Amino acid sequence: MELKAVADMVREAEKHADDQSHDRIRATEYYQGVMKDTPPAREGRSAQTTRDVRSHIKKVLPSIMRTILGADEVVEYQPVGQGDEGSAAQASDYINHVVSPEVDLEKVIYDATHDALLLKNGILKWWWDEKQCVKISRHSGLTEDELASLVAEDDVSVIEQAEDVEQIEQVGPDGMPVLIDVPVYDVKIRRTYTEGKVCVASVPRERFLIHPDATSLEDSLVTGEKTEIRRSDLLRMGYDRDLVDGLPLADEDDEESDTRRDSVTDTDEAERANDPIDYYDLYIRVDMDGDGIAELRHMCFAGGLSEKNLLVDDECDEVQFADLCAMPQPHQWEGLSLADDLMDIQRLKTVLIRQTLDNLYWQNNLQPIVDPDRVEDMDAVLSPEFGKPIIVKGDVRQAYGVSTVPFVAKESFGMLEYMDAEAQDRTGISDASAGLAPDALQNMTAKASAMIEQAGIGQTEMMVRNLARGLRRFFRGLLRLIIRHQDKPRMVRLRDEWVEFDPRHWNSDMDAVVNVGLGAGTRERDMQVMQLVKQVQAELIAAFGTDNPYVSPTNLYNTLAKMVESAGLKTPSMYFTEPDDAAVKAKIAEQKKQPSPEQMKLQAQMQMEQMKQQTQASKEKAQMEADLVVKRAEIEAETQRQKEELASRAALQAQEIAWEREKFTAEMQMRAREAEAKRQDDILRHQASQFTAAQQARTDNAA
Repeated sequence: MELKAVADMVREAEKHADDQSHDRIRATEYYQGVMKDTPPAREGRSAQTTRDVRSHIKKVLPSIMRTILGADEVVEYQPVGQGDEGSAAQASDYINHVVSPEVDLEKVIYDATHDALLLKNGILKWWWDEKQCVKISRHSGLTEDELASLVAEDDVSVIEQAEDVEQIEQVGPDGMPVLIDVPVYDVKIRRTYTEGKVCVASVPRERFLIHPDATSLEDSLVTGEKTEIRRSDLLRMGYDRDLVDGLPLADEDDEESDTRRDSVTDTDEAERANDPIDYYDLYIRVDMDGDGIAELRHMCFAGGLSEKNLLVDDECDEVQFADLCAMPQPHQWEGLSLADDLMDIQRLKTVLIRQTLDNLYWQNNLQPIVDPDRVEDMDAVLSPEFGKPIIVKGDVRQAYGVSTVPFVAKESFGMLEYMDAEAQDRTGISDASAGLAPDALQNMTAKASAMIEQAGIGQTEMMVRNLARGLRRFFRGLLRLIIRHQDKPRMVRLRDEWVEFDPRHWNSDMDAVVNVGLGAGTRERDMQVMQLVKQVQAELIAAFGTDNPYVSPTNLYNTLAKMVESAGLKTPSMYFTEPDDAAVKAKIAEQKKQPSPEQMKLQAQMQMEQMKQQTQASKEKAQMEADLVVKRAEIEAETQRQKEELASRAALQAQEIAWEREKFTAEMQMRAREAEAKRQDDILRHQASQFTAAQQARTDNAA
């Protein structure tokens, strides 16, 4: 009776999903630019469509993803009991830096957020996947002991084995080396083991089931996923072969899934191991023990909803699904999407764009008016070519003309601007809120643009907060899943150190906080706030010292880390080192042993005075040395001048002496010449007197 009630609830959920699929198909088609509810374009007319739904999602999605995933710590776990601080820090590191890259968490959150913006709600699912895995390997050159040790393990079986003999050298009894034959083995083995790991996924909306009366996942009578799984996957999950072989094939008619995919490939025949089977992964609230209280049970069905199709039936404590909704509606589970706000606008803009283009086409290709009796070549009219003449008979005005089509396309642009403004009013998404600077907008003041930007940021932040509520549930469930199933410690390299994580000792009731404080155009604001906080912290430390009741070194490091994150950088530890409490306490204790600030100030003043005196003495000494150098230079210059003057006087005196000597010599030579001339004159006179005397004597004798 209980399973019949379960089947009825599941069918109600399936019917509800089918009823809602029309809206999701329409939203997906509008996103892809397929608008079946728009009148089809006639032949020869414009078939252009706008992409308002897609463009708005592409504008706001990067801001949302930057806000959620921009921080180094996407989620932080908060301690709920005494002694949980260390576990909370370890859990935060483990989820953010170990589990997140292993499950490709960014892609999963992106898909679910995209579904929330387009299809009203995005669905996240997490589970622990345990499968039997087979690994085949070959080993060669094994000794008997090595082979025995290898095959002794329970999960190892030998597939192939070959024996050979190898000669090795050993020392004989006489101490001489001898060669002996040793058997060696080449084997091929199969290792069968069970592998367990965390899995997360974004569930396509056409697969998700929820009761039509539910307002949240917590109060839904049935929550789950209907999907297709292959027979081989069921066998790997450990189910009986005969049971799996007897399951019927899945219904392959899924219009919503086909709409979402670009193409669908049909396979007429496939191997039996790859046959698709309907698989239900459900969380049901039903009274199975008859105590009048509905318990939450985890049930899995394959191939149907009868008792023979029931594979899993366990009582559980939580639904391992989380829903992301950007714009929730009060008192109902399904929210609103951007497509709901934009589809009618996209439809109207598409009609306007088509009409505008048609009008432009008519302007560029006017319709001719022709009298066929007066036109020689109708092909020149029906198939015009550049430069080809149209030959007519008689008056050309009566033979050929063109129809006059009024140009009304310019009137459409005002309507298109109005529709864009309407879309902005509905969603708050604009070029400014998408990340452009206000000054980049034309014909608008920076202040007005900033107001529009802030309004868009406000709506985007509201979307992020709504999405963060679903992510909080997701991260709490992910932590409980790891604590429940990871039964041994794990060594992981984190921040260049090997760290051991043992989730068995963590508190599964720890709360989760999703860091959504950055992004959406608020980085500059966060930087300004952090600058103000740092300034106040610096003033408090300067006034009360490092050991004060207001600001600790850890508080200051947190401020610096937030500033780094606000700048868009993900790793504050690359720029600042987180202070160690023991080192900080030791530093503070060392500072306490030092003199008081007044004494240090007095010592500093005395040192300054001593430095001034030393500086003054150094200046005086330097001045004296400079004066001595100048005086010495002056003395040397005067000595050199005197030496030069004495040398000049000596040279002058020597010159005068030389002149006097030359003058005396010249005078003596002149006197000698005069004396010689006088002597010669005296000789001549004597000779003349003798000659005269002789003449007189001869005359006298003659007389």
